[in-house]
Amino acid sequence: MLRAAGDVLAEQGFAHLDLSDLARRADVGKTTVYRRWGTVTAVVTDLLAEMAAESVPRTETGTLLGDLRANARLVLTTLADPRQGPLFKAVIAAATCDDATARALAEFYATRIAEWAPCVTQAIARGEAPEGTDAEEVVRAVSAPLYYRLLTGTGDLDEAAADRSAAAAVTAARAGVFAETP
Repeated sequence: MLRAAGDVLAEQGFAHLDLSDLARRADVGKTTVYRRWGTVTAVVTDLLAEMAAESVPRTETGTLLGDLRANARLVLTTLADPRQGPLFKAVIAAATCDDATARALAEFYATRIAEWAPCVTQAIARGEAPEGTDAEEVVRAVSAPLYYRLLTGTGDLDEAAADRSAAAAVTAARAGVFAETP
């Protein structure tokens, strides 16, 4: 069922999600689908939760730049994927006008950011970034330029863009841009 929902999102966008159509695509009884999910946004919520749970775990290279480059390349792989990129575009678009989808998307990103934030915390302990650096903000800074390229269609989604994004986040972190001020 969730695979079918992801397929429709990638192919046609959120506006075309329909529980009856999803049941048919997934070869599941319509009443089962309506009883289990009840709404399209409930399906999207479960899809995002599954995607977060199945995401590749963080990579630890021993350096902040290496770890954040691994994060950026993982985001790149997802966003440049012919299915996943359009799926994320559709969910992000839906989140702008549907509160339940917005909450589900925020939970997805909170899970992914929490997975990668320890890389920054470890870097702080190694002296690669100042004390008080907000690890979650650093991780957000890595993926934000890549999402911008996906959503606006400007600039290539390639390894050079991913590596630049990681390098910029590291430079900013080392300069104290993400350090909490008293």
